[in-house]
Amino acid sequence: MLELADYTFYFLALVTLVGGIAVITAQNPIYSALWLALTMVSVAGVFVSLDAWFVAGVQLIVYAGAVMVLFVMVIMLFDLRRETNAFSRGMVSGFLKLASAGIFLGLIGGSIYNSAETVFAPPPAELEKTADATKALANTLFTKYIFSFEVIGVLLLVIAIGAVTLSRVQGGTHAKHD
Repeated sequence: MLELADYTFYFLALVTLVGGIAVITAQNPIYSALWLALTMVSVAGVFVSLDAWFVAGVQLIVYAGAVMVLFVMVIMLFDLRRETNAFSRGMVSGFLKLASAGIFLGLIGGSIYNSAETVFAPPPAELEKTADATKALANTLFTKYIFSFEVIGVLLLVIAIGAVTLSRVQGGTHAKHD
């Protein structure tokens, strides 16, 4: 029999999925950013329903707070009427888009395949103690999963460089004017 916590988890998981789909299907970038904020808040709610309070707090502070502000600021840098014309529809760019999507899906599939044992394994015994849960989580994350943290750091660096580069293209508020 399902309890209230189970219903809460499934409801928040459904809101996360719907919000994620709405992020990529929204026509207006501002609406997409708002859907992304809802998705991030619902992911924090999922963490709360799993009694991962620290991770939920980090999710709200870092992602729903700081990253969303960054996204909205970057969106505001662009002249959105001109940005739709910036994407080419040629044969080469279409091939590159499909190849990139295939590589991305292959990487996700490989990651899921390689981490299936650790994802579905029972948590280590030291994580069950509530007093030392944060310390044990930090030890696990920064020893066993340090590569993932490094990849996220590089990804955030690439995002920041990309945002600065895109803000300098024709039509952005920081564009070089002749």
